[in-house]
Amino acid sequence: MAYGSPEFAPSPGDELTVRTLPVFFGVLELLVRAGVTTVAEAAFQDHVWRPRLAPLRDLAHLRIVHCIVDTDVAVQRMMRRREEHPLRRVHADPRPEEAETYAEQREAFRRVSLDAPWIEVDTTDGYKPGLAAIVAFVADAN
Repeated sequence: MAYGSPEFAPSPGDELTVRTLPVFFGVLELLVRAGVTTVAEAAFQDHVWRPRLAPLRDLAHLRIVHCIVDTDVAVQRMMRRREEHPLRRVHADPRPEEAETYAEQREAFRRVSLDAPWIEVDTTDGYKPGLAAIVAFVADAN
């Protein structure tokens, strides 16, 4: 979708995001209904995730992995990704001069609050808890 929108400029609620959400969740539902073990990764807020994941709870053993990182590390990573990957232009990543505003927005972020098992993983420097613990958590279907 990014390749098909060369002049696109991201903003909250933009046209590409509006088109992307049904595709993302439609593919997720298709995979879950087919019995495919799936990882759905996105930095969506609760108001986006919860109403679209809730109908899948009876079809899958949902596990939520909340990744956290310090704001300065997050900004550095986004800046690097923007430079290294041209398609990042479709994301509303902050520019260097927007770092302070981004920190405020980040504080207002609401993670998914679906009634499902979850684990918090700090990705500042590797994974804490470690990858083995994360895999064990995700594999636990009880």
